[in-house]
Amino acid sequence: MSTAPAPAATERLTIADVRAAAARIAGAVVETPMLHSQTLSRIAGCEIWLKFENLQFTAAYKERGALNALLLLTDEQRRRGVIAASAGNHSQGLSYHGTRLGVPVTIVMPRTTPTVKIMQTESVGGQIELFGESFDEASAHARLLEAERGLTFVHPFDDPDVAAGQGTVALEMLAAVPDLDCLVVPIGGGGLISGMATAARALKPDIGLIGVQAKLFPSMYAEIAGRDLACGGDTIAEGIAVKAPGRFTREIVAALVDEILLVEEAALEHAVALLLQIEKTVVEGAGAAGLAAVLSNPERFAGRRVGLVLCGGNIDTRLLANVLLRDLVRSGRMARLRIALQDRPGALFAVMREFAACNVNIIEIHHQRIFTRLPAKGLFTDIECEARDGAQIAALVEVLRAKGYSVESFDLD
Repeated sequence: MSTAPAPAATERLTIADVRAAAARIAGAVVETPMLHSQTLSRIAGCEIWLKFENLQFTAAYKERGALNALLLLTDEQRRRGVIAASAGNHSQGLSYHGTRLGVPVTIVMPRTTPTVKIMQTESVGGQIELFGESFDEASAHARLLEAERGLTFVHPFDDPDVAAGQGTVALEMLAAVPDLDCLVVPIGGGGLISGMATAARALKPDIGLIGVQAKLFPSMYAEIAGRDLACGGDTIAEGIAVKAPGRFTREIVAALVDEILLVEEAALEHAVALLLQIEKTVVEGAGAAGLAAVLSNPERFAGRRVGLVLCGGNIDTRLLANVLLRDLVRSGRMARLRIALQDRPGALFAVMREFAACNVNIIEIHHQRIFTRLPAKGLFTDIECEARDGAQIAALVEVLRAKGYSVESFDLD
């Protein structure tokens, strides 16, 4: 007896599903602003429209899919509760709306999860269980608890109901700006772009659909391109640092998405910094991936009307501070200069006078007499400084070298 083939992914997720999700979650999630950025448009050479999903209550779009999945549960499933494996935005979105609806939510996280993420999820009502050293181990344990306790597993991305909820982002973007030429969407497991591509392609068949992944985690790109690429490393875009994309979502991406671009870490950092400096909005690395892709591929987007999703704003404050300072270094506004000096009175003072004469502000000074190859009567001093731009610091270095100082500068790249 033959069995009928399983329906294609594009049949399991349609524009009707996304529209139904929009009606279902209406009023319970924020219909976030869709705003034009004049300054970013000028910098990028195209018309940039930003969808501020970092303004959701839990600061990420994940609420949409989590809520849609919760609202589709049976009464018995609601009574028993749901479970998920996540150390990120899915855990907070599911916990927040589960608690609001009276559905018990269990989240399994690896033991390596930062305390701040555990506290954020607990603060919105999630019951945390720590297991394993990796996400894969935590996910396998969640599946075991699902069976043992009769819970319903809510996948963070590889689920048509979750993807339908995420697709409501595209409905809102195209309702606000119908003449967009393309959407640029971050890809981790593929839930967001699957839902958005389904909606956008149905509403505007000729719209460009571009996915973005961190170069360190090119999992979906590799799957679609049929390439074997290394996947791992310390990326600022933790929200899209997924080693294995969903089976369902990769079918949608293969069918509907035009291209996947890979972005370097420096580009992600620069995009995070630009969005804070120009738009005064905090985004995590994944949330800045779209802008990073546009700025890294100016010829690809020149003159086009581009919609970007700022998909999340949950970035550690210390990491954000590091990103902003590193961006100042890359832009030339901050530098670290190592200057060789003679160990005698007034040597440091003489150098500081040159900084003052060039109007370069000194932030920090560090002397080193012991760990150096200089003669015993020599030393070097590291001076961190800030200026108007790189040209001003370059002029200072030129003045110092003209006066006989050995000067070395430190670069990030």
